[in-house]
Amino acid sequence: MKLELEPIGIVHSPYKNRYEAPPQGGEEVSEIVVFDEYEGGLKDIEGFSHLHILYYLHKSRGYSLSVKTPWDSEPHGLFATRSPHRPNPIGYSVVELVKREEKALKVKRLDAIDGTLILDVKPYIPKIDSKPKAKGGWLEGKLKL
Repeated sequence: MKLELEPIGIVHSPYKNRYEAPPQGGEEVSEIVVFDEYEGGLKDIEGFSHLHILYYLHKSRGYSLSVKTPWDSEPHGLFATRSPHRPNPIGYSVVELVKREEKALKVKRLDAIDGTLILDVKPYIPKIDSKPKAKGGWLEGKLKL
């Protein structure tokens, strides 16, 4: 089976490498520029306060199925972490939409580095996406965000 993805845009970020990017992004504003042929798909997006962003982790190299994270001294399975080093290096963030300027989206909380290619943008819909009863697994009590 062959899988092909076509990027729809690019990130202009204050983060130049993964060590500069805070986990789950920070308050700095990044810009997602959607390529011309996809600009029409942004119609009505400014009515949403938050967006789901999927992107290609173009600097990711290799992976391990056992990962140590900044939040625990014990290793965990790769798929129980958000490590950027994955078999399919796809990144994901829920971002705050600050504003739209034509084909550019100004966002906060995006942890993608400058030059990252965007694979998809979807609206965050609180009544569907919010899961109040969700459990945090091994991370319960460890995150201090």
